[in-house]
Amino acid sequence: MSDHPQVQFTRVEAGAAGQRLDNFLLAQLKGCPKSRIYRMIRKGEVRLNRKRARPDSRVAEGDMVRIPPVRLAERTAPPKPGASLADLLQNRILLENDDFLVIDKPAGLAVHGGSGVRLGLIEALRQIRPEWQSLELVHRLDRDTSGCLIVAKNSIFLKEINRQLKNKSVSKIYLALVQGFWPDTLHEIDAPLQKYRLESGEGMVRVADEGKPALTRFRVLEHFGRLATLVEVQLETGRTHQIRVHCRHAGHAILGDAKYGSRDLPAALQGVQRLCLHAARLEFSYPSGGPGYRIEAALDADFEATVKLLRSQ
Repeated sequence: MSDHPQVQFTRVEAGAAGQRLDNFLLAQLKGCPKSRIYRMIRKGEVRLNRKRARPDSRVAEGDMVRIPPVRLAERTAPPKPGASLADLLQNRILLENDDFLVIDKPAGLAVHGGSGVRLGLIEALRQIRPEWQSLELVHRLDRDTSGCLIVAKNSIFLKEINRQLKNKSVSKIYLALVQGFWPDTLHEIDAPLQKYRLESGEGMVRVADEGKPALTRFRVLEHFGRLATLVEVQLETGRTHQIRVHCRHAGHAILGDAKYGSRDLPAALQGVQRLCLHAARLEFSYPSGGPGYRIEAALDADFEATVKLLRSQ
């Protein structure tokens, strides 16, 4: 174990500029549980330029971060992705250049380690590409959601794309297969969302007046009788579980959603084994005002098979 830990004052270098504070701390405190990181931030033990900060605060070059004493276990080598996972991820890279890559994240793979997950997508990519240790997630997808995910290769791109995300100039389009007949006239859901915890400790999200603003737009693509509907979804805000909770709020939960879905499904829908939510398309420019990128990820085979099954009903 590390003996007699001391308060650290760490200056942010250029290579870390643009990172979220929680990700910066995770990199500084290898082996520290994520729950401990969040607790330190919440209690004000971590200071950014002598002020309290939030986990999603962005650090800039030259910022000073106060890190409280933390006793860490001796470092062990991080788990390595197996050959099959390495090959899978390599084959799912949709676009790559010197500044970023976009990968078609498979359903079932967490974007990062923590909370019982030893190896997430970002850790696996860093090991597959050891020359790119500065790889950082630009945004996140739920573990059971598949599709387009942007990964930054340098702080310049990370800072610019974060600015575009904040200004809502990055277009994120999803496909969702929802239960029941989604009305063609239901084009948007504007309902604030609030995080909370069950008695078991499981984190959840619900619609609540005191929550944060959340707006989602919908377009019906295909009805499967009264059983289900394929909808195109556009996020105008990026709240946790936003699409899943808004669909449930509308009375049309996403098929395969073990967290927010219905337990009482027609027999024809009971065989769905995955969350039918897919990040299908991303559109953004880089540099700002420069070339426009439009990246698409086709539906995974299991999602496509569910659609074909519904068409045959």
